[in-house]
Amino acid sequence: MNTRVYLRRYWQLYMLLILPVAYFLVFKYGPMYGIIIAFKDFNFFQGINGSEWIGLDAFKEVFAMSDFYKTLRNTLMLNFLDLLFSFPAPLFLAIMLYELKTVWFKKISQTILYIPHFISWVIIGGIVYQVFGTQSGMINNFVTSLGFEAIPFLTDKNDWLITYLIVGVWQSAGWGTIIYLAALTGINRELFEAADVDGAGRLRKIWSITLPSLKPTIVTLLIINVGNMIAIGFERPYIIGNTAVRDYSDVLSTFVYRIGIESGQYTLATVVGLFQAVVGLVFVLGANYLSKKLADQSII
Repeated sequence: MNTRVYLRRYWQLYMLLILPVAYFLVFKYGPMYGIIIAFKDFNFFQGINGSEWIGLDAFKEVFAMSDFYKTLRNTLMLNFLDLLFSFPAPLFLAIMLYELKTVWFKKISQTILYIPHFISWVIIGGIVYQVFGTQSGMINNFVTSLGFEAIPFLTDKNDWLITYLIVGVWQSAGWGTIIYLAALTGINRELFEAADVDGAGRLRKIWSITLPSLKPTIVTLLIINVGNMIAIGFERPYIIGNTAVRDYSDVLSTFVYRIGIESGQYTLATVVGLFQAVVGLVFVLGANYLSKKLADQSII
């Protein structure tokens, strides 16, 4: 089909693309100009163009900081543990919801599971302190009433780590089931009917039909999550964390906040952000390459 004829026939579809393309150009590609700050001694009053070039001096300064390596270690550790526990949780939850036969109970369960995703991390932080607080937390009030010592959920770094992971699973698992449930609805029902004829039980059908059908979705989400290993949200570790557990709760996002917002060292903060972006890209490409070689599934 001639290109001009094609455009004339489907021009409405291209018009619909204008807003999303404009969004990415303005809010995603436009700010990339600020990367230059990483190579300049940025002065807020002189602006980006007026600031002096310093080359890689800022990178050398950041890589010489012990706090940078500590926060990098914590970021990788927390993201790896999240990948280990939070990533499979939506998958198992989606399969269980899919296997439910009572429609009204399934709808109520989905609604309850989705709610935590819409709660602000500030509110979740308040809930965490009300439930897990050492002095006035609901759990520790019950534990001490039985004559046992309070459990330092938020003041001991190992206990805090477990609490951090539990809260993360609770907040994200329900919302994460949406993609898997959408993929599950696309499975051919005739496969399950054939399995019933062959006498396959529920677990056998999950293992032989459901999981293989979800393989492309699982691989795609896994690659995306591996790409985010070096990136971490600011709210969760900052709100749940405290000085007593800084050995684990201090991550790259809180490090950028301290040196960028609190100390005004915008050049160093930009260096860390650029480092995260480059390493994240390497992780995505590496995970995609391994997935293509080992599982014959990829996103590129």
